Amino acid sequence: MSLLTVTSVQPLTPRMVRMTFTGDGLADIGTWPDQQLKLLFPKPGCSAFVSESPDVGVWYQAYLAIPEESRPWMRSFTVRSLADDVLTVDFVLHGDSGPASAWAARAKPGDVIGRFGPSPDYARPLGGADVLVFAGDETALPAIASLLELLPSSQQRLAFVEVADPMEEQDIPGVRWVHRSAGENLVSVVTAVEVPSSVWAWLGGEASAVRALRRHFVALGVSKKDIEFSGYWRRTFTQDDAPTAEDLAEAQERIAALSE
Repeated sequence: MSLLTVTSVQPLTPRMVRMTFTGDGLADIGTWPDQQLKLLFPKPGCSAFVSESPDVGVWYQAYLAIPEESRPWMRSFTVRSLADDVLTVDFVLHGDSGPASAWAARAKPGDVIGRFGPSPDYARPLGGADVLVFAGDETALPAIASLLELLPSSQQRLAFVEVADPMEEQDIPGVRWVHRSAGENLVSVVTAVEVPSSVWAWLGGEASAVRALRRHFVALGVSKKDIEFSGYWRRTFTQDDAPTAEDLAEAQERIAALSE
């Protein structure tokens, strides 16, 4: 576990801000597709530091041992980029309804948070199908954008991103933007598109939408091992809440897919 210091804050859209960080250990991480990490946000008057152990079991036990009133809030994020010892992360702003969003809305250079990961133990290669499909909401946009940047120009791809309105679009070539302001939703748009069964799919965002899309692709004949999926958030729940039965089922499906 290491600490990160904010070095820049750049608004991207009305609801998304990009931050860069420096910190110990960034030069040793390396890069791979879809890098996930945990960020720890200190509670008022408290520290974001937990433990120097790189072992996830030791680190997480140390985290749980911190009294709840001073235990930092922990949230999962995707690395937008990591180069020259600088970590870039994009934050979705949705008011003060969550600790990460509330922190990001007020963050300034010099602020300090905690970091655990990303770990190469969880690295997965991009699929090798003729057509790659990417679908997610704004919480998955940093991951989708970084993945699209890795693809050669010859690679066929379909990319769908659901956002609030056209003001939330970013300059990412090839994305089909899905606007909630126009009454659209990710599941309806993606399932209406005709795709071959020989695709590789990457799905991220709200958990129930991700599950619906995964079921859709499986029904089309896409092998489960060719579907990467992650429910980044849950309606009416946060990462501090206990997992639901559907969350546990999703975790089991991801484990099963890895073993296939």
